[in-house]
Amino acid sequence: MSIIELKNLAKSYGKTPVLKDVTLEVEPGDFMVVYGLPTSGKSVLVRVLTGLEKPSSGQIILRGQDVTTASAGERNIGYVPQSFALYPHMSVFKNIAYPLTLTRTPKAEIQPAVEQISELLGIRELLDRKPDQLSGGQKQRVAIARGLVKQTEFYILDDPLVGLDFKLRERLIDDLKETQQTLGVTFLYTTSDAVETMMLAQNIAVLDDGVIVESGPPDKLYELPERASTMKYVGFPQANFLSGTLSENGSAVETAIFNTNVPASSNGAIDGEISIGIRPEHINLTTSIPDNVLTSQAKVLLREDLGGEEIVYLDVDGTQLTTVLRSDDQSQEHVEIDQDVTFWVRPDELVIFAGGERVGVGR
Repeated sequence: MSIIELKNLAKSYGKTPVLKDVTLEVEPGDFMVVYGLPTSGKSVLVRVLTGLEKPSSGQIILRGQDVTTASAGERNIGYVPQSFALYPHMSVFKNIAYPLTLTRTPKAEIQPAVEQISELLGIRELLDRKPDQLSGGQKQRVAIARGLVKQTEFYILDDPLVGLDFKLRERLIDDLKETQQTLGVTFLYTTSDAVETMMLAQNIAVLDDGVIVESGPPDKLYELPERASTMKYVGFPQANFLSGTLSENGSAVETAIFNTNVPASSNGAIDGEISIGIRPEHINLTTSIPDNVLTSQAKVLLREDLGGEEIVYLDVDGTQLTTVLRSDDQSQEHVEIDQDVTFWVRPDELVIFAGGERVGVGR
């Protein structure tokens, strides 16, 4: 049985719909990341899920029980908000323990609960300090601990790492994954960050304009998404897209750079605006070009060295493409800005979309 089930959930403010038709199931023990752009409706979804606001229509089922009209207190959900907002006059211990004191948890149970979660998040030595004695990262850990200290099997985390620098986010991502696995609980985590999404999720739900348009494990949504918008936003660097047209006999997609045959199952059935998605790592710059690949010429516009890998921006007669070169891959050609290069891709790594929906891969 799913621990959370949303059925056709909608929320409007006056005549403005924010959530339109959200349908989603989350299994026990899952780390589900709801990914969407800042205007997609993630925070409203969180507020409706936690009981801070009522939905306009639809159902919320938690642990098999319909809680659509239940109050926040009746839902027994752990909640980590986007803003840590610690109480400055309280110690770290009291800040973390605050949700337990509100529910009149016996004092004998509060101490071990606070110590356990603070140990997991690496802040046990900070329990006697006040918030103004903490760094930004330590404050964020305390806020997360306060949300996770509640004894329940389901927690909602509303973009809790927003605004932190990348190195600090990396450390907290590791801590969150370990904490979730150690506690054996379910996390529903919202973010607009593609890197966080791929690093954290066991499953991803893509929220676009108030609708869950696609969900599934990260590798599926990354390699073979159902929708062009998913391929565009899930993953870093963003996928490349080429506009295409269907050949006269409907057997191939033609772009300004190269053409690829369409799947036999889709031949003659493609309708709507056509595009081809290409992951940056599938654009190869090597001195040795294998057989049966698509090739083209480009000029190097820009290089960004990220240490273990390098992002290279190419210009192909006015069309910009992005590729990723790994520093430990000896087969990759070393390139310089303004250099003319040959690149190649495998046809079956081209994802073909029509009307925003996947119709297959090249061949």
